[in-house]
Amino acid sequence: MKKPQKGFSLIELLIVVAIILIIASIAIPNLLRSKIAANEASAVASVRTINTAEMTYQSTWGSGYAAGLANLGGAPPCLVATAAGACLIEPLLSVAPNTKSGYVFNAVGTIPIAGVNNGFEMNATPTQVQTTGVRAFCADQTGLIQFVTPGAWVPALAPQFRTFPELLVLSTRSPLTNSC
Repeated sequence: MKKPQKGFSLIELLIVVAIILIIASIAIPNLLRSKIAANEASAVASVRTINTAEMTYQSTWGSGYAAGLANLGGAPPCLVATAAGACLIEPLLSVAPNTKSGYVFNAVGTIPIAGVNNGFEMNATPTQVQTTGVRAFCADQTGLIQFVTPGAWVPALAPQFRTFPELLVLSTRSPLTNSC
């Protein structure tokens, strides 16, 4: 009489490993897409936050829109609001390298008249296209958020600010007449 064997045979173990690999091959791409979608949602929310902060800065300080993101935030802990550091946005957005959730943010005051910025432009670009995000986002003083796919920027146009050649409307507001 044969003794019963304890444990699993090699074939049984190989079948289990193959099933695990098949499940992983299905789940991992979905996980990466979910991460990209979450990063993009965070970027849009941050662009909205910066847009609101710019409007608040303009109405509070009476000196036009902020010259850059540093003026909207401040070094942590931001205790006293000034025109140089208004404490309106979190340090992740206002302190270099201005990176949050796989996106790099930039904003600059535009349309200077008599030393007052009468407009602003901002953008959010993925740190690694197709890894941290697929689309780049931008907005200006109109409040309209736009995106471009793929999320690459055009360095020849303005090295200090990332501008997009073809912008698509992301918001439900009226079509954009001027582009970021």
